[in-house]
Amino acid sequence: MVREIWKLGNPKLYEVSAEVTREDAPSLKGWVADLHDTLLDYRKTYGAGRAIAAPQIGIQKRLLYMFTDKPYVFINPRLTFPDQERYVLLDDCMSFPGLLVRVERYRRAELSYLDMEFQAGHMSLEGDLSELLQHEYDHLDGILATMRAVDNQSFFMEKMKR
Repeated sequence: MVREIWKLGNPKLYEVSAEVTREDAPSLKGWVADLHDTLLDYRKTYGAGRAIAAPQIGIQKRLLYMFTDKPYVFINPRLTFPDQERYVLLDDCMSFPGLLVRVERYRRAELSYLDMEFQAGHMSLEGDLSELLQHEYDHLDGILATMRAVDNQSFFMEKMKR
């Protein structure tokens, strides 16, 4: 089901999400289906969108969904950084369509997570995938890209396809 994506200013977006537990297992497939449907609907509307965090649609759980070459589900993800190399980029977000924010991110990241069967998984990320998962991971901790702006002149409006 396509859910409403919570927008910038909604106080729930600033909350830290709870871990997904085995007791949540009966709800998990439905949550992932809603994340998938909402992501694809956003992509159809705006021509963008590769991943979404559960808190963006009102599920206050540590759950990320990414659809690039195939669907990926990350339950209780953990990010670590193998080095300190960073870069500056313009970041966007489904919670504030049309707004770009200049942020600094790590170039590389290591992602540990559980899959839909609660089996451990790991991904080494670099460049745009590293940035993407850092952005989504921040949502789990109640952090928006606007809070990571490099300075107070790092906000830009883009022309949106609609």
